[in-house]
Amino acid sequence: QVQLVESGGGLVQAGGSLRLSCAASEAIVRIHVMGWYRQAPGNQRELVATITNAGYSNYASSVKGRFTISIDNAENTVYLQMNSLKPEDTAVYYCNAHKIATGSYWGQGTQVTVSS
Repeated sequence: QVQLVESGGGLVQAGGSLRLSCAASEAIVRIHVMGWYRQAPGNQRELVATITNAGYSNYASSVKGRFTISIDNAENTVYLQMNSLKPEDTAVYYCNAHKIATGSYWGQGTQVTVSS
């Protein structure tokens, strides 16, 4: 069982930046893929960015060039740096950990609101 705790959400004006953090209860090197997903009201949960424990990252086209996912193995934490935020980035952001042997785990989510 992997426990994930997100932080860093909040209210920001369009064009601003936020950094989300996701602290994992076990060493991230033991987790095959870490990711950030988001869900806006009335929409399905969608992938934002993922990163493997080898450091390979992948981004949704809507955030590519604006968001950066990174890992701090010493802190067992995954970050999502979000720049040039847009109102359409408003959503609850969820951290995900995927282990091939045991499946996926989710955090409780953190709200990001971007005002125009």
